[in-house]
Amino acid sequence: MANDIIIRFDNVTKFYDSQTKVLQDVSFELERGKFYTLLGPSGCGKTTILRIIAGFEKPTTGNVYINGKYVNDVPANDRQVNTVFQDYALFPHLNVFGNVAFGLRIKKVKESEIKFRVAEALKFVNLPGYENREITEMSGGQRQRVAIARAIINDPEVILLDEPLSALDLKLRTEMQYELRELQQRLGKTFIFVTHDQEEALAMSDEIFVLNEGIIQQSGTPVDIYDEPINRFVADFIGESNIVEGVMLEDYKVKFAGKVFDCVDGGMKNNEKIDVVIRPEDLQITSPEAGKIGVTVDTQLFRGVHYELSTYDKDGNEWLVHSLKKAEVGAQVGLDFDPEAIHIMRLNETEEEFDARIEAYTNEV
Repeated sequence: MANDIIIRFDNVTKFYDSQTKVLQDVSFELERGKFYTLLGPSGCGKTTILRIIAGFEKPTTGNVYINGKYVNDVPANDRQVNTVFQDYALFPHLNVFGNVAFGLRIKKVKESEIKFRVAEALKFVNLPGYENREITEMSGGQRQRVAIARAIINDPEVILLDEPLSALDLKLRTEMQYELRELQQRLGKTFIFVTHDQEEALAMSDEIFVLNEGIIQQSGTPVDIYDEPINRFVADFIGESNIVEGVMLEDYKVKFAGKVFDCVDGGMKNNEKIDVVIRPEDLQITSPEAGKIGVTVDTQLFRGVHYELSTYDKDGNEWLVHSLKKAEVGAQVGLDFDPEAIHIMRLNETEEEFDARIEAYTNEV
């Protein structure tokens, strides 16, 4: 429903100078109360989208709407949006109370109300009783919670998070992923999270936007994007993938690695050249005669929960395998997989073309 759309981009393009285009004709709609992630490599445009939403940057062309209101010219301090920055941007000369209360004091809120609201905000981020603690005495995770408390205290409709976990160690980073997700669900606010870490995006998001070179390559739920990448960039960026060239002979029949296999995809032209994706965890090590593809084990690493095998077939295709079974380097083994593990990608297909094809094919069958 239109009333559930809190942010809308209509054909937004952004130049930082006459030569550098960082966003190219970007359009999307974000629903109220969901956790969104902008995911992509450095320089892909994800932080620029965040800054445009916050009001720190203006689009070169195109329009931005918040709650249905055109906001291209609305300054940052007049938007119901708060940002948690990568370095948290806390004031070292103020204690926790002073940092969290800063925005309310700028608005000249009564001190009694400030005291109450700071205490409530600190409860939300699991820091009750920390009002008098100095920022320099806080751990990285605690500082992040202070920054989030400062962001939520003004009751914004949208909270923007610009890679706030990147400076934390792995264990704390994982803990804070759970805490951020739980906090978003308790608040019921729209969170927009920027990261280049695909595991982080998959773990936390209701919906992910994968960007590259200023273009949204694909958007959808974490499961949709992981299981149904639409091009090589998305397949390679989201998780680890085996990508080989193939030919779609007809519906449900595909040829790659010199053999014909059953698959579950259709709606393409007969004998169309395509790319095939099979995830490493969907490959099973078997005896050479029992496998669908015969390979040679090149290297093997123990990753704690599985062995990671790098293998290659007779045509020189490399196959990465995540297996609970150990194999000997140099051994000849077979790879087995189900038809559902084979994902077909058309060459140079856009997200709009992908959606239209799937819809048309679904209606036909």
